[in-house]
Amino acid sequence: MKKIIVTGGAGFIGAHLVKLLADQPDTMIHVIDNFSQSRNNILTRSNVEYHELDICDAEKLTRLFLKLAPDTVFHFAAIANVPDSVTNPAKYYQTNVMGSYNILEAMRVSGCTKIIFSSSASVYGEPQSEIILEDHPKNPTNPYGRTKLVTEEMLKEYFTAYSISSISFRYFCAAGADPDGELGEYHSPETHVIPSMLETILGRRETFSIFGTDYPTPDGTGIRDYIHVVDLAQAHICALTKLDTDLVCTQYNLGINKGFSVRELIDTAEKITGTKLTYIEKDRRPGDPSRLIADATGAMNELSWKPQYTNIEDIIATAYRSLKR
Repeated sequence: MKKIIVTGGAGFIGAHLVKLLADQPDTMIHVIDNFSQSRNNILTRSNVEYHELDICDAEKLTRLFLKLAPDTVFHFAAIANVPDSVTNPAKYYQTNVMGSYNILEAMRVSGCTKIIFSSSASVYGEPQSEIILEDHPKNPTNPYGRTKLVTEEMLKEYFTAYSISSISFRYFCAAGADPDGELGEYHSPETHVIPSMLETILGRRETFSIFGTDYPTPDGTGIRDYIHVVDLAQAHICALTKLDTDLVCTQYNLGINKGFSVRELIDTAEKITGTKLTYIEKDRRPGDPSRLIADATGAMNELSWKPQYTNIEDIIATAYRSLKR
């Protein structure tokens, strides 16, 4: 039986991957999570086991790896809030960098040689081109993005020195939710734009904030590439297939190759819900680039991956159904 560890597997993206992995034949999934966000994305499956553990606890982490002897690691566990990383970078380096180091060391000690890493488009910083390829210069504008870049560099060095293969996925903006309604997005506090917008429409928060209306974009608001969480999870399944056959250390963008502004999201959310959104306009947040749009053809061509949700209405609709539950 294939043994897989998923760190952060009770989180938004990790849980959607666990659901897909649970359908794989002869596969046992061990989720490592400190449950700092919520326990709402726990799945009841015979081949899924949960371990409450913080990746910053190197000793316990190594003991568990030695006990489980995993074949592959999916590493999602991290803290991810751009403005917070600017004001409190220490906790981001501790969790995102030292935590990743602890995982790599536990892998090295236990003989695990395959890892798929949850990176971020934040590694690029302010775009120098309309569409971002993987070879775009890396100049993060915030500590969160820098911690992801540092971890990518660690993976390169562990591949050279210890033959630990890796695929790093640079996510653009994960959005949407499980179409079956079993899983959802549960952040506390919620900072992602689409659920924040929908929570306001549902009356769970007083107002929605647009951070920045003077960006060099057509309507002045920031533009992002929004990719459905199920499409993200499916890309990880494709990466697992590749790592089972190839020795690699590589990075891929994951997006839908087009972007939407905050005002476009508002218009779409109002159309889907039939409700006007109450919002206020605020200054830009520190560390936020004006535009992030992926060129994800590398993952599409080399991993035989293709996103199924390419319409922003469909993406927002699944998020809305999840939040209404």
